[in-house]
Amino acid sequence: MDKLFYLVPVLGVLGLLYTFVKFNWVVKQDAGSDRMKEISNYIAEGAMAFLKAEWKILGYFVVIVAILLGVMAQANPHSHWSISIAFILGAVFSATAGYIGMRIATKSNVRTAQAAKTSLSKALSVSFTGGSVMGLGVAGLAVLGLGSVFIILYLHFVSGITPATPEYNLAMVKAIEILTGFSLGAESIALFARVGGGIYTKAADVGADLVGKVEAGIPEDDPRNPATIADNVGDNVGDVAGMGADLFGSYVATVLATMVLGQETISVDNFGGMAPILLPMLIAAVGIIFSIVGTWFVKVSDKAGINTDTVQKALNMGNWGSIILTALASIGLVYYILPETMSLRGHEFTKWGVLGAIAVGLVVGALMSIITEFYTAMGKRPVLSIIRQSSTGHATNVIGGLAVGMESTFLPILVLAGGIWGSHEFAGLYGVAIAAAGMMATTAMQLAIDAFGPIADNAGGIAEMCELPKEVREKTDVLDAVGNTTAATGKGFAIASAALTALALFAAFVGVAGIDGIDIYNAKVLAALFVGGMIPFIFSSLAIRAVGEAAMSMVEEVRRQFRTIPGIMEGTGKPEYDKCVAISTEASIKKMMLPGAIAIISPLIIGFLAGPEALGGFLAGATVCGVLMGMFQNNAGGAWDNAKKSFEKGVEINGEMFYKKSEPHKASVTGDTVGDPFKDTSGPSMNILIKLMSIVSLVIAPTLAEIYNTKTGQATIEKKQPTEQVITTSTSQVIP
Repeated sequence: MDKLFYLVPVLGVLGLLYTFVKFNWVVKQDAGSDRMKEISNYIAEGAMAFLKAEWKILGYFVVIVAILLGVMAQANPHSHWSISIAFILGAVFSATAGYIGMRIATKSNVRTAQAAKTSLSKALSVSFTGGSVMGLGVAGLAVLGLGSVFIILYLHFVSGITPATPEYNLAMVKAIEILTGFSLGAESIALFARVGGGIYTKAADVGADLVGKVEAGIPEDDPRNPATIADNVGDNVGDVAGMGADLFGSYVATVLATMVLGQETISVDNFGGMAPILLPMLIAAVGIIFSIVGTWFVKVSDKAGINTDTVQKALNMGNWGSIILTALASIGLVYYILPETMSLRGHEFTKWGVLGAIAVGLVVGALMSIITEFYTAMGKRPVLSIIRQSSTGHATNVIGGLAVGMESTFLPILVLAGGIWGSHEFAGLYGVAIAAAGMMATTAMQLAIDAFGPIADNAGGIAEMCELPKEVREKTDVLDAVGNTTAATGKGFAIASAALTALALFAAFVGVAGIDGIDIYNAKVLAALFVGGMIPFIFSSLAIRAVGEAAMSMVEEVRRQFRTIPGIMEGTGKPEYDKCVAISTEASIKKMMLPGAIAIISPLIIGFLAGPEALGGFLAGATVCGVLMGMFQNNAGGAWDNAKKSFEKGVEINGEMFYKKSEPHKASVTGDTVGDPFKDTSGPSMNILIKLMSIVSLVIAPTLAEIYNTKTGQATIEKKQPTEQVITTSTSQVIP
């Protein structure tokens, strides 16, 4: 194995070391008064209680699935019982990614609130550093885990076998198949973490808003509201821990999909034909370095104005800096690693085509971020349209938000379709996969920008509960408003990368399952296509209903406390915060199981009952509908949220100014409440849903091929027989 392979986990370790240094820096910052520390400890304890309860349930799930994978692998000549170990490792790494995010978020929130006493610059520095700890922790774990597991599998199964022989290719198929288990473990935990965390946070948020802001007329995060601690805990378990596990799974799945197709690619190079496998891992690894560099660009002057534009520009500097540097590094990697010409399933392409596909991926990611920002940012036409419609009541606000969400699918889908077409023109199916890998290369930076929002939101809550000066809350509100936009942008970015990754996994499934294509004239395939299209809808229904039912319990509990606890509204009685935390914890653990089970079991039912071709149709329907549902829900929820926040600063409608507690503001609170489960529960789960179903299908593909008598894996193996190998000239050019 070439020494370059060992560079991958080394750079992963480097990312984790930087994470450790920045974590210690955050912890050393001033945590404020005893009251601030007390509130922060309530939030941290509630968050850890949820994680422990969730991990206990998921521990049983991981053990059961690992055993089933081991049994299935014994009957599959292209797999090995160690896929169970890979699955467990993927699950543990994914859970650890969420834990790192949770720890740093609960340390950063109170320190951001204290820093906001000094300046916006200091508050941004603390909150963004907390986000960067999470981003680099997730990326470092993903690169370390995937790189290390692949090296171990290669040394055990492949090392010592002569390259370009049937034995070598069979061993590589086995190693990659086992590696798929790592991704399956990561995505499984990600789905449950995202759905469970989303149910938790929105049950608390909706309950706190409906009774606190709408009925009692008290401010958001008012310490008199019994649900406010649960609400702040929810920001961590949903938007931080859930998001960390989510993007860890996305990161791993994207690199894996490219590796699977890279293993099929015919390539005569200096790495024994493994250059197409090595490239996505190296792009992910160097992305960590340039994400670290990008974090250095995120700063604002102490004299900067307290407004969202100032903060947004600083974040954009870091984001664009890391993207440009990663793009430049990709040029060098492609030039050095890949041969002049390669071939995948009869489609020949050049290394310059691969570079073009990476560029397409970066452009698609950038455009998706820009479009999503337009549809969700304060001051833009879509959010302003919702604000105007709030003036005529609650119903027109909801109608306006739904319309914005539906409209927001138009441009992103065109960009995504162009990206799929363009990357395929450049480098075939491998180009589609490497485009997604290019998009995800700066995941550490994307996640840092995304994660600072919940930290700022928590900081604002602590400032409110501790009755800090008004200017402190003003600064945290600015950070929170930008965080709403960056969160929506991050979700748009994630769903776009998920679409490309799902397509690459779909292509890998077709190859491993040994089928020639998907014939939609086939009745079974067409039926499965419709069933697949239904899955995102029923999944969303279950997730949103879970939020609604849990929120009803929360509302009843908050009303009970307002009625029965003497002096609670006067501030002399102490709310029973723990009762609300318990409601959210219990509801999220119970109600996350069914949506998660649907994602895992439905591909198994379709595959074993109707065969691999029908399963391909099922995946196609689920992917298309899942991408559209994800975009619609994420953008509608983000636009509703920032429409509400606009009223908190004051907005002009038809020449009249409206502020908090006005009738239009109350209408905007209703819209935001409707949008909460959209943008934080079901919407962001769509990207995990479509990838998880594709990975489950890929894992069972060899078994389906044996049952339905297709040529399992043989297409890959036969393509690399010596009689069909390409010839290398003295100039290293590959000729068919």
